[in-house]
Order: sequence, then C-alpha cells, then structure tokens
Amino acid sequence: MLLLARAPKAWHRLFQLQPLALLGTPGGKTQHVRYQLFSTPGPADTGRQGQPQGPGLRTRLLVTALVGAGLGGAWLALRAEKERGRQQQRTEALRQAAVGQGEFSLLDHWGQVRCKADFRGQWVLLYFGFTHCPDICPDELEKLVQVVRQLEAEPGLPPVQPLFITVDPERDTVAAMARYVQDFHPRLLGLTGSAEQIAQVSRSYRVYYSAGPKDEDQDYIVDHSIAIYLLSPDGLFTDYYSRARSAEQITDSVRRHMAAFRSVLR
Repeated sequence: MLLLARAPKAWHRLFQLQPLALLGTPGGKTQHVRYQLFSTPGPADTGRQGQPQGPGLRTRLLVTALVGAGLGGAWLALRAEKERGRQQQRTEALRQAAVGQGEFSLLDHWGQVRCKADFRGQWVLLYFGFTHCPDICPDELEKLVQVVRQLEAEPGLPPVQPLFITVDPERDTVAAMARYVQDFHPRLLGLTGSAEQIAQVSRSYRVYYSAGPKDEDQDYIVDHSIAIYLLSPDGLFTDYYSRARSAEQITDSVRRHMAAFRSVLR
C-alpha cells in the first residue's frame, strides 16, 4: 500500500496494460501472456487531437490585410468626397463674387477682334501683365504654359487655351504682343486694346494696375495684381492661382475642376 500511495502514476499506468497475444499449448493451457504498456496522451497531444485548431498564420494575415485594405479604401473615399465638397463650396463662393462677368472685345496679336464668347466651350488660363515686365510676368507666363503642356500630355483631357491680356496698352501694340508671346507657347494668345477696353476687362476680373513714373528714357514699370485665372467652358470664372502656387499644384487643381465640371448653360 505504501508503494501504491507513493507511485500513483505507476498504478494508473498498470491498468492500461493490454494483452497482445495469448500463446496456447496443445493441451489448452496458457503458457505466456505478453502485455504492452500504452502511454496516456499528454496535455499537448490532447490539445492537438481532441480540440479544433484555430486559423493558421497565413489565414490570419490575409484577413488582416483584407480588413486593412477595406478600411484604407473607405478612408480614401471619405477623403475624396470631403475634397469634392470643399472644392464645390470654393467654386460657388468664387462664382458669387461675380468675377469676370460681362463681355470684352479686344485685338489678338494677329490683329483679329476677339470677344469672350469666342472662348466658350474651352478651358482658359488667363494672365494679366505687360511685355516690359522685367521678371514676374515672364515667370508667371512660363508657369502658365507649363501647366498647359502638362495637361496636353495627359490623354483624354480637353485642351486649355492660354491667354495673356496686357495692362499696358500704350506700349503693348499688336506687333509688340506678337513678338512677345512667340517665346512661350505656340497657342498663347496675346490680347490688347484701347486704354478704355483694357480698363473695362481689368475691372471685370478685379485686376489692379497702375503705371509708375517715367524715367529719362520714358520707360516705366506697371504695378499690377498677380494671378492666373481659370475659366470654365461656360466662360465663367472658376478659380484663381496666386504667385505662390506651383505649376504642379495648378495642374492638379485644373484636373479636378475638369473632372467635376457640369455645364450650367445647357
């Protein structure tokens, strides 16, 4: 009894002896009995054999990736919708500002009369400046035509018409505009006119300009507001871009306006 009390595991295993074979004699008496001791499954074996196993590592990673992709897609969609709403609010606010209302009639650098209605059905990027500008106007015009080239390189996008309206009609004649615009883009159209015509179109787009004092050579600088205007195919003022905006930022903005455009004139 002392042995059994001290060795319960051995006693437990003793009852698991199972007969493998009985060797009989011709007289019917059993001579030998052989037993084999089977081990009891341990806790680890019981867990592997008796309980269902969970999903594998690959399955868990796949599920995690799918959930992450779904959440990421929902976040991007929400962000895009928020950006569209913000852009629509900005467009509506700019439209209510009544910038670029009314018609204009000017001469292009070929000497042909051009009015605002001539550009309906086209996207227009418009800049006000003057040909004697030492640095800002050339830089802004170069940025404008860079935007035009970037949009031209994207298949499926409608063409953009670049326009340059002078704020110095005294010096910027048709011939002067023709010489100037040829250095930027073959489709850049220079527009000039009388002092009254330029004043009218400048007021329409709320462009400030003022000629400075003349020097001994009768040369002068024209101080003016600096902005690139975007007009929709309806001929409506849609957005503007300050000097701080890069060509890439303007291109991205124009692309978004094109995607969201719905004509209000049809």
